[in-house]
Amino acid sequence: MSDQASRLRNLVEERAQEEAKAREIGELYFDVAEDTRVIAITSGKGGVGKTSLAVNLAVGLQLAGQKVMLIDADIGMANVNLLMGSVTNRSLIDLLNDDIELEDVVENGVEGVKYISGVAAIEATLNLNRNEQKKLHKKLSRCSEFANIIIIDTGAGLNRNVIEFILAAEEVLLITTPEPTAHADAYAVIKAYTTYTERRNIKLVINRIREEEEYEDVAEKMNQTTKKFLGISIDYLGYIYDDKAVLEAVHRQEPFITANPKSPAARCVSALVKSLLSGERMGSVSKGWRGFLDRLFGY
Repeated sequence: MSDQASRLRNLVEERAQEEAKAREIGELYFDVAEDTRVIAITSGKGGVGKTSLAVNLAVGLQLAGQKVMLIDADIGMANVNLLMGSVTNRSLIDLLNDDIELEDVVENGVEGVKYISGVAAIEATLNLNRNEQKKLHKKLSRCSEFANIIIIDTGAGLNRNVIEFILAAEEVLLITTPEPTAHADAYAVIKAYTTYTERRNIKLVINRIREEEEYEDVAEKMNQTTKKFLGISIDYLGYIYDDKAVLEAVHRQEPFITANPKSPAARCVSALVKSLLSGERMGSVSKGWRGFLDRLFGY
């Protein structure tokens, strides 16, 4: 525990120093136009559906009439392009090259979503010096020319790259699942986030639930934990049903919201889109005929 506390203190001090440097030169890291909405999607651990949510939410928002850009910032484990069903030759890190401009790395995805691929190499890092930060800042600031909503798919966990992106974003969606280990890791993200900032713009999405009642139970347990140990309440954006249509779409390398738009998971994402655009809490989503069969046969 002492090692973890020491690490958190060091990160807080480093962040404060970097923000002070940014103020000195009159710019903010990864700044975009004031009317551009920036949403970071993160998770406490891998394998909970973070990138799937990022891709399908981006496509859902595009279908709802928004201009969306998706940035794959999962350094080392990037796979947004795979879920988009495409192969890309350039990535976010290529913007550090002087002869590479933003247009050179922006790809056209499903339903017109613009996206920037990440670096799919386990040895890749994004520990930038100040000159590299300024270069990336200048080029990424033009993302608002392509979109009015920018979604950032961060890595999982609490490494430096993840913390930087979620602190810079105006909105953060934290995705978890009903498993206890996923709860613990999600709580760790919330704890770290509240350590670094007094803002309360993080919202929870619970993936792979079987019934809406399970979502309410998981959400309440998480809220009780954060109230008891952190003294804060967590907002909930909504949930996504456990749905075989998701895995089928992954195998086809296509977002499930377009591969099977009537599936329970797709209708959940559509409800999440509506919630994000309206500012209201996600409404109830029926599982329809499949829900009836599940209840009938005890699944």
